[in-house]
Amino acid sequence: MSESVPTAAETRRIAEEARDRVRFEEEALQLSDQVYRVARRLAGSREEAEDLVQDTYARAFRSWQQFTPGTNLRAWLLRILTNLNIDHGRRQQRSPDTQPLEEGDYFLYNKLESSIADENPDEERVIERLSQNSVVDALSEVPHDFRDVLVLVDIGEFSYAEAAQILDIPIGTVMSRLHRARRALKQNLADRTVVS
Repeated sequence: MSESVPTAAETRRIAEEARDRVRFEEEALQLSDQVYRVARRLAGSREEAEDLVQDTYARAFRSWQQFTPGTNLRAWLLRILTNLNIDHGRRQQRSPDTQPLEEGDYFLYNKLESSIADENPDEERVIERLSQNSVVDALSEVPHDFRDVLVLVDIGEFSYAEAAQILDIPIGTVMSRLHRARRALKQNLADRTVVS
């Protein structure tokens, strides 16, 4: 059997493709800190965020040829991240929560009921109770679809149009979800200041 020797054109094409892939991977890895920051806000824990980033880069490197050079690589990576996060959320919703309902589940209600007398907590006490972890925890309690928009617009500093493109939804939906997400986050943070 004789092996065919690649022509000069084929060799050049293979070399160019290899250079393009290396350039893509270098540019993508330079954005890893930004991708992780967004993943940390989307995921409930550091471990989940790290897994999400790892899955994002694995998918990006597998399908690197689908990226159009000259377009926004950060937005492309965050779209992959967001889609993976949505898929993860859907899988979680399909598996029912089987934990029993106990008295501890009414802790927030009982605490709110007992703190009605303290209607005006002073600002310093509220700020002391809100650590960065409590903000991240409150954000993780915002429903998935709303949290994605909140993270992209308020934390990732994307415009409504960019967020709409990343999530593949209309701009009006972005604005509506952002409003609801901010309201839910405010409520979660308010509940945390009362509970602490």
